[in-house]
Amino acid sequence: MSTTVTSTIGVDTDADLGSGAWRTIRSVLRQPSTIVGLVIVGLFVLSAVLSPVIAPYSVSQSSCKVFAPPSGKHWLGCDDGGIDVLSLVLHGGGVSMIVGVFATLICMIVGAGFGILSGYFGGWVDIVLMRITDYFLVIPQIVLMIVIAAVWGPNLSHVIVVIGALMWTGTARVVRAQVMSIRERAYVRRVEALGAGHLRIIAHHIIPQVGPLLAANAVLAMTVAIFNETALAFLGLSDPTAITWGTIMEHAFDRAAAGAGAWWAIAPAGVAVALFIVGCYLIGRSIEDALNPRLRVSYLSPRSWTLRPLVGRGPEAI
Repeated sequence: MSTTVTSTIGVDTDADLGSGAWRTIRSVLRQPSTIVGLVIVGLFVLSAVLSPVIAPYSVSQSSCKVFAPPSGKHWLGCDDGGIDVLSLVLHGGGVSMIVGVFATLICMIVGAGFGILSGYFGGWVDIVLMRITDYFLVIPQIVLMIVIAAVWGPNLSHVIVVIGALMWTGTARVVRAQVMSIRERAYVRRVEALGAGHLRIIAHHIIPQVGPLLAANAVLAMTVAIFNETALAFLGLSDPTAITWGTIMEHAFDRAAAGAGAWWAIAPAGVAVALFIVGCYLIGRSIEDALNPRLRVSYLSPRSWTLRPLVGRGPEAI
């Protein structure tokens, strides 16, 4: 009897998880904002991967005059060292994305760990972990990032660790709430009653359920990570030898590009950061929308502005 119940629960749960994940993916891909976001992010990723091939000039040798304006040979002009700005932006995108990916990975591991342990075990574990989360939550993150990065030294690995280690609080809160809900479901209680250990329950029944939620958080966290890296680099706290979108703007600003009227030395990197963040936001927002349909009826949603027909309704409906 016990074997039959265990098998039935396992098959039903796996089938539900598989069909639920597939429904979520189809729902996400049907939204126009997802397509726009994927196109934007895909183009940036593709250009970063192919930058050694498609970059028109070398980023280590000057190819034009100082602060040369955009022209047919140099579409985005040149910086203070005579380096082609388009080539710099293409190369810088890859490094910025690497920083964003690894910082997001640290953020997801720490945040998911805190949220799962806190929501699953509850009690004093929940109290201790959430108090730690609260302390990190009330500290101004960007200020702490600046202080740590300044003390630790300008290095790209330091920037990744600092950003990832200070961004996990929101993920921990969201995951904790989801795990607390899953923990009380009947099939989890049944599996626990049949003798399954905590590690097995977390690995086979908790983590798969919070996976889509973590995916949505990861996409949105990456936008924050790239923004923070750009801010730290602009303040001179990132690795000065690494070419990122932030260091491109920082170098141009330090060399008085704005005062010289050479807006092309600063603007392209800033526009690239903004476009990439918008692309990631559109994807993350679509995943959130698919996971939480109540967001579709928000009073801010354009779909809620449509007039509802009164045909077929009685006078009491008016």
